Amino acid sequence: MKVIDCFNGDADGICALTQLRLAEPRESLLITGVKRDINLLERVEANAGDQVTVLDVSLDKNRLGLASVLSSGAEVFYCDHHFAGDIPEHPNLKALINTSAEVCTSLLINQHLDSRFLEWAVVGTFGDNLKRSAQGIAKPLELSADKLDQLENLGIYLNYNGYGAALEDLYFDPADLFKHTSQHSSAFGFMRDDAATFETLESGYHQDMSKAAALQPSFDLDHAAVFELPNEAWARRVSGVYGNDLANQAPNKAHAVITLKQQGDYLVSVRAPLSNKQGADQICRQFETGGGRAAAAGINSLAAAEVDRFIQVFSEFYA
Repeated sequence: MKVIDCFNGDADGICALTQLRLAEPRESLLITGVKRDINLLERVEANAGDQVTVLDVSLDKNRLGLASVLSSGAEVFYCDHHFAGDIPEHPNLKALINTSAEVCTSLLINQHLDSRFLEWAVVGTFGDNLKRSAQGIAKPLELSADKLDQLENLGIYLNYNGYGAALEDLYFDPADLFKHTSQHSSAFGFMRDDAATFETLESGYHQDMSKAAALQPSFDLDHAAVFELPNEAWARRVSGVYGNDLANQAPNKAHAVITLKQQGDYLVSVRAPLSNKQGADQICRQFETGGGRAAAAGINSLAAAEVDRFIQVFSEFYA
């Protein structure tokens, strides 16, 4: 019997699996990648009796892969908060899916485990830019404002590490980063005892974000703004967390960050207004490689010829 863990390479995916494997330690095959690498079940070779866990990737985007894994006789635990479409009924599938705008996978796993590793759930929820939800579930920890800020920053740094066109853009392969976090039942223990890993993430984040801070919007209205990033590794790394930062600065405004790729197309990150966490996924699914959730979504490959249409759709939706 094999144990196979498939998880998104961002903060939410890593923190969700960290909680699970702290609760249920298992030697497993890890299948992950950069944040936008979400068709993970296509890479699973499963057999009858294998146990497959899938965290923080859309079931709708993995529908064919899921059908193949289930047909092999493997058991699947699927936990996610992205658009799922119709959830198949199968005796070997346990699905824990909630697409509410205030929910993420780390929060769902926290509920599943009765808050056994709450610090990691708080980190993952902050990493998905769900500040209100993170602050809510953190209350039993009775943390000072400074300690809560530390967990929020760790979530931001872990999330930042997941963005890039390829693993070479990242400071850490998400599979390796999970191996670091899952050695610590406490997120504070991780920051203290694995200081080299933490400090690499922290310094990289601040260096990259200082470059992004100098950007001006290429399209800017009262209700929506678009920022364009160059084809550079630092820009690919901040493409998602920069969108979160913009959303936090102007909570009544929608934001899109479009990052030029080597091939001449664009990577797109969309953030709905924090005051109205709706529609990001609806916008992105109008384009071939788009998907996500209501509050935050993206397009993996937007042709240069489609940029003007995207900006029009994006702006009109939130007008």
